[in-house]
Amino acid sequence: MSLKLHQLKTHGRKPKKRLGRGNASGSGNYSSRGMKGQKSRSGGKHKGGFAGKRYPAFIRQIPKKRGFLSIHPNLNTVNLEQLNEVFKSGEIVEPKKLLEMRLVNKIHPGIKILGKGKLSKKLTIKAHRFSKTAFDAIKKAGGEAIIIESKKK
Repeated sequence: MSLKLHQLKTHGRKPKKRLGRGNASGSGNYSSRGMKGQKSRSGGKHKGGFAGKRYPAFIRQIPKKRGFLSIHPNLNTVNLEQLNEVFKSGEIVEPKKLLEMRLVNKIHPGIKILGKGKLSKKLTIKAHRFSKTAFDAIKKAGGEAIIIESKKK
């Protein structure tokens, strides 16, 4: 004997219990609410997490948050002396190369070139920001400083 489509039984959703539709319905008079107390009244509800007189446990578990998140995040910095050691003259310095050479840990939120040390090589440097001394030192060495526009969220 094979199973046919009309022989399948559904075990779908149970119909919603209709409360307060007379005693014959099985949930009349008090409609499964009990006799007295706040929960038996209409509109008598607790907020989620209500714990009687006690301080709600879930609130007690949440640690206090401290400080704030700045809208001006700290950029990853690289000094000119580091670039002078790692790169050869005429190279193009990009954020991905700085990451590969482990001069920065990450590219986001941006990279800033600082003017510490001397730059004796002609480099084309692409970064999100440059300090004034770094910008001037790159130009003086015959290189180029290109500012990358950062994507705003």
